[in-house]
Amino acid sequence: MLDFKTLWDRALSYPEFLAASTKHRGLWEGIYAIARLPGWATAAPAPDARRRLLVLAEDWCGDASSTLPLVAKLVDHLPGFELRVLRRDENPAVMDQYLTNGSRSIPIVIALDEDFRELGHWGPRPRELQAWVMASRGTVPKAELYPKVRQWYARDHGESTLREVLAAAGVPVPPAEVTPAPSDAASQGMDRASGE
Repeated sequence: MLDFKTLWDRALSYPEFLAASTKHRGLWEGIYAIARLPGWATAAPAPDARRRLLVLAEDWCGDASSTLPLVAKLVDHLPGFELRVLRRDENPAVMDQYLTNGSRSIPIVIALDEDFRELGHWGPRPRELQAWVMASRGTVPKAELYPKVRQWYARDHGESTLREVLAAAGVPVPPAEVTPAPSDAASQGMDRASGE
């Protein structure tokens, strides 16, 4: 059993995590700056809700940089919420409790109550995107896969991530609109953009 209180106490605040991230810091800061929070997300938690989000991440991870700045911005707008980050590579015993199909995929957001009890966890991607990635890995070359993943994140505007993270934290959220899978919408969007 993990000692979440001890892990929380030694985890980095989001600003500390960013300050220690030199190579990709600008990307993380840029995504945070342009992120727009939907009204339902800031209104979803009860005013007295208290949650701690303990995140396993690394700054080089594309999925982490596409999701965690949005989660950090949400936490900054919710008075009873806090966020801390554990570096995955420095915490293998923690990471091994949250494997995805046997791999150390990140980010992982562990939702804790005010007494450091786990309420649920989320990661490494929104469910719909994760299903598409797993189904496409054997058929779509890696050089084509990740640009489609980034396009999906851009079209989704963080909606799926915020819904799923809040749900993992035990917060009721309204039903979501479906973001088309990358294989369909991404290629259609690229065709329209290129005029083909």
